[in-house]
Amino acid sequence: MSRPLTLAALALLPVAVLGVFFVLPVSGMLARGFWPDGSFDPGGVISVLGRPRVHRVLWFTVWSASVATVVSVLLGLPAAHALHRREFPGRRALRAALLVPFVLPTVVVGVAFRELLGESGPLGFLGLDGTPVAIVAGLVFFNVAVVIRAVGASWESLDQRPADAAAALGASPVQVFRTVTLPALRPAIVSAASVVFLFCATAFGVVLTLGGLRYSSVETEIYLLTTNLLDLQGAAALSVLQLVAVLALLLVAGRLRAVPDPSVSRVLPRPRRLSRRDWPGALATLLLVVLVALPIGTLVLGSMQVEGSGWGLDNYRALTTRGTHQALLVPVTDALVTSLRTAVDATWMSLSLGLLVAVVVTRRSRSRSERRVRATLDGFFMLPLGVSAVTLGFGFLITLDHPPLELRDSPLLVPIAQALVALPLVVRTIVPVLSGVDDRQRQAAASLGAGPLRAVLTVDLPVVWKPLLAASGFAFAASLGEFGATSFLARDEHPTVPVVIFRLIGHPGPMNYGMALAASVVLAATTAVVMLVVERLRVPSVGAF
Repeated sequence: MSRPLTLAALALLPVAVLGVFFVLPVSGMLARGFWPDGSFDPGGVISVLGRPRVHRVLWFTVWSASVATVVSVLLGLPAAHALHRREFPGRRALRAALLVPFVLPTVVVGVAFRELLGESGPLGFLGLDGTPVAIVAGLVFFNVAVVIRAVGASWESLDQRPADAAAALGASPVQVFRTVTLPALRPAIVSAASVVFLFCATAFGVVLTLGGLRYSSVETEIYLLTTNLLDLQGAAALSVLQLVAVLALLLVAGRLRAVPDPSVSRVLPRPRRLSRRDWPGALATLLLVVLVALPIGTLVLGSMQVEGSGWGLDNYRALTTRGTHQALLVPVTDALVTSLRTAVDATWMSLSLGLLVAVVVTRRSRSRSERRVRATLDGFFMLPLGVSAVTLGFGFLITLDHPPLELRDSPLLVPIAQALVALPLVVRTIVPVLSGVDDRQRQAAASLGAGPLRAVLTVDLPVVWKPLLAASGFAFAASLGEFGATSFLARDEHPTVPVVIFRLIGHPGPMNYGMALAASVVLAATTAVVMLVVERLRVPSVGAF
């Protein structure tokens, strides 16, 4: 089979899946806005952009995402250096702990900051509850791990000799960083900042929980327009803007990824022990750990406070009930079982598709046209990373409800949506590893008589099996916490835990709120365990985002 046919065969399944379950729903959502009565009416969508509220939403999205990105980079760089270039006891545990916020359900992050900044919280005296500062803090808490992991992986692979030579010639540590280290890290920093901005601009649960209706991002405004106001033209206009922004950011990220990454087989410099010069960075890392632990610790303590009886585990025992005033149709424990089962299905789906995608985009191209095809496919499979999960979920409802794709009541609809959300994380975890495998090893195996399957088992599998397990952990954790699309698709009798938490917050009563805190702790603990396993399977010098 020729190379173009092999490429087409490998790409056929993931392209078909994304075409049916991503392009079709998103296109259907946009079509409802541009063709509201069956006839093309772009004027209605364009007029939406002139609304004063839309201007406020766009401005709030841009400035909050920009500020959160800058703060995340400033906090993440010292931690990336300390955790990836220096050796000290507990380094791996700290690295895993700082990764946990990234995979925490966005609803859990929102609940944790409400508990921290509310009137009765430890920082309630600051009066930040329900303010833009709280939203930016939640976004930074959620995304600083991206900077630590992506920049840290690049920093970990840098050759130390140029920096040592500059220092030997009399350069101060600041000069060494500015003239040697920073230029080498610039692609990783800009790439990580682009991804953080994308995540902040498309945040849903954090902004919805902390901002309510007063402060809306593009993502939450799409949710409001589709669910409360049924204004599909307005939602379509915002979705188009979001899609254009995502495509622009993906083009930037693609150019940055074109910079050759260090091979995973190279000998990495051993981390040095902490010295006196490293104490500022170590203290900054310690401060970041405290800032990350504070909301989570407040959440845990709040879940153990029982109204009228002090401390206890009553909120956790109540998870087997439906809450006060029948706030839920099923107990939280049933929702947890549903979440775990759904996450398992979403994991194997995203892992199967992600592995095929990684194989397609990492094989060496022999012509310019083949290289362009692979780059186009790579960008295509990254689209779910930034397209509104709300748009995707609502698109599922309006496009997959008639033959031959009558899947609206299918139990697979939620795991499929979650698999699409997790797919970019799986691809970005596996692609750098497969890219580091020397193609000459596959050619040598083939020249010795090994077939394609045997070559994969002897050359690729020994290198990629740990990243595959790590990608499974990322997909599982991301599926557990997915809220945007699931809020549309989950049936009332089979909700997931993030959906249940949001419903409990919206129902009055101290017991319901206590149950929401307890359910958040359970979900956070589950994702933390998964991330500890992922960190143990991490491949040095290879980023995951």
